[in-house]
Amino acid sequence: MTELYPPIEPYDSGMLDVGDGNLVYWEACGNPEGKPAVVVHGGPGSGCGPGARRYFDPDRYRVVLFDQRNCGRSTPHASEPTTDMRHNTTGHLIADMERLREHLGIERWLLYGGSWGSTLLLAYAEEHPRRVTEIVVSSVTTTRRSEIDWLYRGVGRFFPEQWERFLAGAPGTPRDGDIVGAYARLMEHPDAGVRNKATADWCTWEDVVLSGETKGASHPYGDRPPSDRLALVRICSHYFSHGAWLEEGALLRDADRLAGIPGVLVHGRLDMSGPLDTAWELARAWPDAELIVVEDAGHLGGTTTRDHVRGALDRFAADA
Repeated sequence: MTELYPPIEPYDSGMLDVGDGNLVYWEACGNPEGKPAVVVHGGPGSGCGPGARRYFDPDRYRVVLFDQRNCGRSTPHASEPTTDMRHNTTGHLIADMERLREHLGIERWLLYGGSWGSTLLLAYAEEHPRRVTEIVVSSVTTTRRSEIDWLYRGVGRFFPEQWERFLAGAPGTPRDGDIVGAYARLMEHPDAGVRNKATADWCTWEDVVLSGETKGASHPYGDRPPSDRLALVRICSHYFSHGAWLEEGALLRDADRLAGIPGVLVHGRLDMSGPLDTAWELARAWPDAELIVVEDAGHLGGTTTRDHVRGALDRFAADA
């Protein structure tokens, strides 16, 4: 078992003005002269956490972390009903990453992320491949509408009772209807009680999907602070109801743009949230990527997943 690096604190941080009244929080850790890397968090809307810093050798990496628009320490916060979500799309986030790179004077950087973070970093890399040195991804997603439908409908075949309750949380939505869109509308309701109930129902469902991994010992969605839950569900439903503003299958179709960029994809075979086939398809479309399947891991990963991620980052640090 590989230990993560000791906890570290940022040596620099700030709020980047990205326009439309939005300020994006960022921080830099490790060695200011080290190999540049950026952490792209999941959710969308989870915010970055200190744990991600520990995957990187602080002597060899200059690690940049940031909170995507309207979550974490970025402002305005999506938990505030007056926050305008029209200026929060995948295209906006890609532009924010480029603005942050330029602001920090970084020419090229390694991309690391998982779950929704993998979708965003792939979209960024396909738009700006010359700015990317390597990519490390865990729990691969591309946020196709088929993947969204699996997470909020298809996986219900394993949890039929709980899925019925999730559906009932969006009254009037037929079984084959747009349940994600219905929740997105509830999250824009003027009544705080409606928004709070939709948030609780959404988080309960997400935790159900992960229950085979957590065994009830934790609730990765429901255990978050109330304002963080509100922002997460509002942003998630906003993105997923629009298919993340990506043409269906575009990230797989355009994976040839990643040619020459080394990549490591680490995915659990038991991932109920994002089944393995997406990672498999991406690895086939991107010849420079190595797919590592972790037999006993799910979406949240575990010790073996962690070992592979840190191992890949250590290897790429040595190539600097």
